[in-house]
Amino acid sequence: MKTGKVPENVLKRAVLKQLRTKRPEVILGAGIGEDCAALKLAPDETLVMSTDPITGTINDIGTLAIQITLNDLASSGAEPFGVMLTVLLPKRARESQLKQIMEQVGTACAGANIQVMGGHTEVTAAVNQPLISVCGVGKAKDNAVVTTGGAKPGMDLLVTKWIGIEGTSILAKDKQTELSTRFSSSFLATAQNFDTYISVLPEAKIAVKFGVAAMHDVTEGGIFGALWEMAEASGTGLEIDLKKIPIRQETVEICEFFDINPYKLISSGCMLMASSDGTGLLRELTKAKIPAAIIGKATDDNDRVLLNGEERRFLEPPDIDELYQAEKGV
Repeated sequence: MKTGKVPENVLKRAVLKQLRTKRPEVILGAGIGEDCAALKLAPDETLVMSTDPITGTINDIGTLAIQITLNDLASSGAEPFGVMLTVLLPKRARESQLKQIMEQVGTACAGANIQVMGGHTEVTAAVNQPLISVCGVGKAKDNAVVTTGGAKPGMDLLVTKWIGIEGTSILAKDKQTELSTRFSSSFLATAQNFDTYISVLPEAKIAVKFGVAAMHDVTEGGIFGALWEMAEASGTGLEIDLKKIPIRQETVEICEFFDINPYKLISSGCMLMASSDGTGLLRELTKAKIPAAIIGKATDDNDRVLLNGEERRFLEPPDIDELYQAEKGV
């Protein structure tokens, strides 16, 4: 395609035609020539917004772009209902590739009952692979927004599902050729399908209803990064038992292959929560068949401690995500 704004005929057939979900909150949505979206909310509702780009992979980028943004909104206790997209394509991109991305977006939105309210699509020499930046919009009842910084000393810290599942899926797809020299096709297929676990909307809904104090979706920087950020935002310390952090064997083995740390690997699909009654919240999650574990507590000092049997060490501020180390072959 030619550099610049995507032509109107391409926009109609490759983008707008793929978007079918409509929400009553959106009174002005995506259309030719429309630069804004307009929303109408009830008097007792709070508008919640989030933005995120997808830059670490091009596989299933449309699906990931929507799901990661929805996870951000869910971690704030909000009900997502709309997104706005910026899609940037390299000059070598074909219309069929844009259509495929938007089909992924449309399917992901339909599955979550959210509307693409508008956006911008452009071909530019500034990128060398497709890039999507998403602004997500959700709503929550007044005074019901959950923050990352709501943890208090003595509260239980829980995680849902397993750490590293997003990074494992990305590596199993992007590095399939290298990984196939050691692992079977069935092993890699299992790891690739970890992306089916990436949504945290079900556990967020349960946690909000239960009365969770804080939530943070575990993304770049992995569980170590998420723990640090929750402690920083909450002004607490931590005491975490590494052996209680749930991790899949596929993640362990793929991380060993690339010599990377799974605790610092991007982990969308895993939600970090703080609750004054972790056992009760765990019970509710288990009833819904959502795997979860209590991994430690928030403390009343500044120490952020990681326990591994008799070993005791301190958590460090987040560094570059291990996914990028593996993608570079470092």
